Amino acid sequence: MEKTKEHIPFEITEALIDALNGFIDAKDDEAVLEQLQDVHYADIAEILDDLNLDQATYIIKLLDSETTADILAELEDDVREKVLQNLSVKEIAEEVQELDSDDAADLLADLSPERKQKVIAQMDDKELVADIQELLKYDEDTAGGLMAKELVKVYETWTVAGCLRKIRAQAKDVKRVHSIYVVTKDEKLIGRLSLKDLLIANNETKIKDIYIPKVDSVHVDEAAEEVAKLMAKYDLEAIPVINDDKVLLGRITIDDIVDVIIEEAEKDYQLAAGITQDVDAEDSILDLTRARLPWLFLGLLGGVGAAIIMGGFETIIDDFPLILLFTPLIAAMAGNVGVQSSAIIVQGLANDEVRGSVNNRLIKEMFLAALNGIILALFLFVFVWIWKQDVRTALAISSSLVVVIIVAGIIGTFIPLFLHKKGIDPAIATGPFITTSNDIFGILIYFSIAKLILNI
Repeated sequence: MEKTKEHIPFEITEALIDALNGFIDAKDDEAVLEQLQDVHYADIAEILDDLNLDQATYIIKLLDSETTADILAELEDDVREKVLQNLSVKEIAEEVQELDSDDAADLLADLSPERKQKVIAQMDDKELVADIQELLKYDEDTAGGLMAKELVKVYETWTVAGCLRKIRAQAKDVKRVHSIYVVTKDEKLIGRLSLKDLLIANNETKIKDIYIPKVDSVHVDEAAEEVAKLMAKYDLEAIPVINDDKVLLGRITIDDIVDVIIEEAEKDYQLAAGITQDVDAEDSILDLTRARLPWLFLGLLGGVGAAIIMGGFETIIDDFPLILLFTPLIAAMAGNVGVQSSAIIVQGLANDEVRGSVNNRLIKEMFLAALNGIILALFLFVFVWIWKQDVRTALAISSSLVVVIIVAGIIGTFIPLFLHKKGIDPAIATGPFITTSNDIFGILIYFSIAKLILNI
């Protein structure tokens, strides 16, 4: 039996980068091309990220337009923008014409309005130009901003024989045919066509007699995140895009949705970490500072608030210094429980899995937090009792822990639900916001209960 060749993931090594640096410095075009001849364009895009701008531009100009067009579509936005600045208007036009309409529109969106018009003027494919100009009108975070104009569609009045001829002609411009859409003479989407039904039907059969009327679609102004949820829920590889009149405008494929999901996950992760802007490690110190400072300032205010609260309990701190030793533990547990609770809710909201009464959610979280709190408090009570042989202090600390954990769980559940209802991204609740608020409430509850139990 013939063995299939095992797929080995491509790896960018220092040796590869050093070799390319040497070939580029020596202007050895043949060596560069040989080094990259079997490398996928997505991997070449990663390689360019590790080269300087001049070297990346050198490779872009050296490769054929079809390959470089795909590479440009894969590059990080900031890298692509710099590379495009080093290409002439004619060179950019050549690359754009090798791309699907959605990728072409994304590439042109990185150019200044003046340069964009010059590139469009250099393009020979007027149909592609019209498609790009239409796509550029839509917000990038909507279905219209994601869709491509290339698709395969048939009219309900066509016969099977005529339909097959038309499909062959259309498919030449579509890299991957996911679905065949059926439209009326007014271009309104009415269904989809099964390839099996098409192949076994009589040549004279009308498409209207064999098409499937049920087809999922999205409105052109639908938010990209909602499109991603829909396609994930129904396991769709592609989905058609329509307007208010049900006219078929384009289609969105799974590769574009994967990009949306990754971007949304990165955004939520940064929000959860207390970063207010979309930044990465390569951004300037000033941009990174602007993104991080607001939440760090909130943390500073939270610390000041906690210090003020503790200042109101100086007596208990003087008489029972052991209480002070466990203050970091109480604050940390409050923050951890709050982040855990909010993370579960935020994840559920992102996946449309949070349903039912808010009160039921809060009650469930309260009982869950109480159970966890009691288990942890029992362990803490035994530890303090054995360590210091002080039952009252051990009871004060462990009792406070139970209440703090319950309150933190309720806050961590309520805040993301409240933010979601107000149209604010609930991911913001999983980071410093929850941690800081629970630190303050936790310390206040801790000292208040300790004071009550110790009768001070």
